[in-house]
Amino acid sequence: MSGVWGNKIKYSIFGESHGKGIGINIDGLPAGIKLDLDAINVEMKRRAPGQNEISTERKEKDEFQIISGYFNEKTTGTPLCAIIWNEDMHSKDYEEIKTAIRPGHADYTGSVKYSGFNDYRGGGHFSGRLTAPLVFAGAIAKQILKEKEIEIGGHIYQIADIYDTPFDKVSINSELFKIIGKRKFSVVDENKGAKMITTISNAKQEQNSVGGVIECAAVNLPEGLGSPFFDSVESLLAHLLFSIPGVKGVEFGTGFEMAQMNGSEANDEFYIEEDKVKTFTNHNGGILGGITNGMPLVFRVAFKPTASIGKPQKTIDIGKRENTVISVSGRHDPCIVQRALPVVEAVTAMVILDLL
Repeated sequence: MSGVWGNKIKYSIFGESHGKGIGINIDGLPAGIKLDLDAINVEMKRRAPGQNEISTERKEKDEFQIISGYFNEKTTGTPLCAIIWNEDMHSKDYEEIKTAIRPGHADYTGSVKYSGFNDYRGGGHFSGRLTAPLVFAGAIAKQILKEKEIEIGGHIYQIADIYDTPFDKVSINSELFKIIGKRKFSVVDENKGAKMITTISNAKQEQNSVGGVIECAAVNLPEGLGSPFFDSVESLLAHLLFSIPGVKGVEFGTGFEMAQMNGSEANDEFYIEEDKVKTFTNHNGGILGGITNGMPLVFRVAFKPTASIGKPQKTIDIGKRENTVISVSGRHDPCIVQRALPVVEAVTAMVILDLL
């Protein structure tokens, strides 16, 4: 099933954007892990809607309820299931356009795949709302990884044509993760962040949207994680990263820019320092042959502009089988990148935990 992922730990998501609730079932967590619920709530709030003027007006607290697999503040070893109840749905916004195919959305492919029985309200199961359970699972994974001194963090690298300061791929300081994580708009250079916010606000006023890129990294990973070919670190990460709605591109290390380089530039030369193997550069993003080499794991994820916009667009009425024009009303993010950052970090933690 498309809603299940994982090898040693299996994750199964469920729910729809305007259904009673959404959630996740996690099978394979070790018993006896003490969970910091406050830390999980912090991660949930990073993704939650309705927190500022450049987010959707939908108000959801994203408070979770653990209904199994957790007892006396620790995991029991049995499947851990959590539910997040939906509270602020405006389903009437979708009644008038329920047969109109929204450009850029999964309305048409979902209708074909599920013979018209799919829940069209707010995108149903295709909605970015379903990333909230992923953040919950990732928050648990982050806690387990932190015990092994593995830290994961990211920042908004690009919004439209505005770029933030990139991570230093060779010597990323995990303290920077904490600083960025406390900011309302997660960037390294707050001056660039202010320009990004203006760009998003302008798009919203014009009933349009913008896309962007997230840069994410994991530090203190042990060497030797992953396998060649089908279970490479890149393969597994890309699998979950492309599961996040709106993701259209993933690159590791220097990524597509390596196509313009010579081998003498792209190869990461080795050296030994205090009996530890390191590389002078990190163009490969900490991965060689699908296996971690001990350098920081670094990658970028590109998100398309939010598909729901108020501008008139040509489309079809699938019920009447005729051409029409649509303007999408309702409450939508003019840019999903700022809320997608904790989701990217979450799925990264899920993959690394499974690899370990």
